[in-house]
Amino acid sequence: MGRRDQLDTRSSGFKPMTTTNEATLRRDLAAAYRLAAMFGWDDTLYTHFSARLPGEEPRFLINPFGLFFEEVKASDLIIVDMHGRVIEGKADYNVAGFTIHSAVHMAREDAHCVIHTHTLAGMAVAAADKGLLQLNQINAEFHQRVGYHTYEGIALDLGERERLVASLDNNIALILRHHGLLSVGASVADAFYVMYYLNKACEIQLSAAALQGVSEMPEALSRHACEQFQGAEGQRQLLWEAWLRKLDRECPDYKN
Repeated sequence: MGRRDQLDTRSSGFKPMTTTNEATLRRDLAAAYRLAAMFGWDDTLYTHFSARLPGEEPRFLINPFGLFFEEVKASDLIIVDMHGRVIEGKADYNVAGFTIHSAVHMAREDAHCVIHTHTLAGMAVAAADKGLLQLNQINAEFHQRVGYHTYEGIALDLGERERLVASLDNNIALILRHHGLLSVGASVADAFYVMYYLNKACEIQLSAAALQGVSEMPEALSRHACEQFQGAEGQRQLLWEAWLRKLDRECPDYKN
């Protein structure tokens, strides 16, 4: 799907990350794939998670095309540069995944991890006219923190990158209309937390659609709850460590 020699070669404006080494990023990103499989977020061979590597050259880790999420190990992840070249690894990538992930990594210095899913609940809300509703305190965490991107077809056109970035803006997540969900974070732990609860918010909305008399929270209350959530963002690492312990018990080979 697409040719790498047709990819754009614009400068990324990337600033190096120095806080996390490659081995830790590989472990964390592989863990994210395994957890996603456990939670039923996978879509056979499709959708992608990526993590930007530290160093002077802008590069990121992404899954090799052809593995189920439940198969991904740290050593399987390939390294791709912002021009679409595979720098390390014996496999290729999904070109649509490169378009989406490179767009965000090039534009958002704080987006060290990008997670994209095609979950049932996420795709349902992505088709809803009003998008994500304020139905529950979990939904409130995303009050005015989610962008929306109009569907343009399978993301093979590199010209879409600028529009994706504009739709994401400075938000923590993006709902891709008629497509799925995307989250970003300063770490794999952050981006995975955002996706977990964004998907949960979509599940709540999908379930509530079957009820009568459902109402949204007042705007002021949603804003207040959102601010409270932001005050507790330091707890995300504790949750990530708990998830890693779960993987260590159930499928420790993800670290290989």
